[in-house]
Amino acid sequence: MKVLILGGTTEARALAGALADQGRFAVTLSLAGRTANPLPQPVPVRSGGFGGVEGLAAFLRDDKIGALVDATHPYAATISANAASAAARANVPLIALRRAAWAKTGGDQWIEVASTGEAVEALGPVPRRVFLALGRKEIEPFATAPEHTYLVRSVDPVDPPLSVPHAIYLTARGPFSEADDRALLERHRIDVVVSKNSGGAASYGKIAAARALHLPVIMLTRPALPQVESVDTVGEVMAWLDHASASAATRGV
Repeated sequence: MKVLILGGTTEARALAGALADQGRFAVTLSLAGRTANPLPQPVPVRSGGFGGVEGLAAFLRDDKIGALVDATHPYAATISANAASAAARANVPLIALRRAAWAKTGGDQWIEVASTGEAVEALGPVPRRVFLALGRKEIEPFATAPEHTYLVRSVDPVDPPLSVPHAIYLTARGPFSEADDRALLERHRIDVVVSKNSGGAASYGKIAAARALHLPVIMLTRPALPQVESVDTVGEVMAWLDHASASAATRGV
């Protein structure tokens, strides 16, 4: 059975590898193409968009995809919505692999906001040293608050740079440990962290480090995602695919 994974996450790569090891599925991993040098993947990769809902639905039908797995980032709301609509139109079973969100614990000083615009407002007018732990395409709103000094860490270089007088850029790929992120925050004398609630262990280091250093975290809450069947582990997706494959065989698909 052909399986299309909408990826770009650690979990998507792990799922692709697990399915490739089994050899029972023909797997394609779709990446949005936003990272210049993505990690090597264990299955064939398709890069770039599909052309919205209709384009994805056409791809599912034309390529005879038997199951669709949405393993995109928790903040890729548009892609997830397109996946739900396209799967329904093409009559293709869909499951979402969604990592659990981080939970606030004792010592955390979270200021929860719904958008990057609200995050900018939450910084306030007094100049601060800010660690922007966001995607490089999401930091532009902070140009409206040039009084702050920004530390920006991204997988690819930020081009063009943020239009502010004081910004430092680091290119690095996670995972990042708590110890490394604590050293980073201390070295740059960071006052506040701005982050998404991405979930997972790979990027939790900065949250734990902020807690240890008694720093506030301006946390962007997760967007609303379509109500589809969802799980939070690779093993659960594989079990679902086994069932979907058996059902397809029974129907003679």
